[in-house]
Formats: sequence, C-alpha cells, structure tokens
Amino acid sequence: QVQLVESGGGLVQAGGSLRLSCAASGRTFSSYAMAWFRQAPGKERENVAAISRFGRSTYYADSVKGRFTISRDNAKNTVSLQMNDLKPEDTAVYYCAAHVSSYSARYSVGIYEYDYWGQGTQVTVSS
Repeated sequence: QVQLVESGGGLVQAGGSLRLSCAASGRTFSSYAMAWFRQAPGKERENVAAISRFGRSTYYADSVKGRFTISRDNAKNTVSLQMNDLKPEDTAVYYCAAHVSSYSARYSVGIYEYDYWGQGTQVTVSS
C-alpha cells in the first residue's frame, strides 16, 4: 500500500508557472505507475499526465501538451508536475494517483485503473 501527499498548489496569474509534487510512502515506489488528475467544479475528474514506472513513457492530455511536464524520482519517492503558461481553465483540484503495474514501460490513463489517491491540492489561475 502507498500513501500519497501532494504539495505545491496555489494562486497564480495566467501565464505563470507552478510545480506540483507528490511524495509517496513505502519502499516500492518504482512498482507504481503514476499520474496527475484534476477536477474542476462541476466537471469529471480527468487525467492530465501519466508516467510509467521508470519514467520511460509519458502521457499528456491534449489540453496540457507542450505546457505541462510530468517526471518522477524513484530514489526520492516523488512524482512532479511542472505547469507552465497556466490558463484560467487549468483551475482545479489536482490529485496524484498510483497503481501497481506489471509493465515497466507502460502508463495508464483511465481513472479506474488507479487504486491510490492523494488528498488533492488546489490550483487557481486568475485571468
């Protein structure tokens, strides 16, 4: 089992940047495929970025491609989301998620594939 704690959210003006971090407990972090989801008020939770166990493969939603970068450091049990050129439509609660994966180079996109979730961190982008 893994526990996830996000940090780094906040209020930023449009065009600004934020870096979210997710710290994971446990000694087998490299066994987990990881992702960042977000949920805006009144909307479904959506996957914005995902990364395979060793970082070889990544996924980005079309809405964030070229602006967001997901990365992980298995030695530090962390996964990060660098968010640049933020837009008001990026405003949401951002969640870190994990699931045990048998595939070293495969990420997962579907929300139901993830078993572990952090508590979320608010990102607000003002226009």
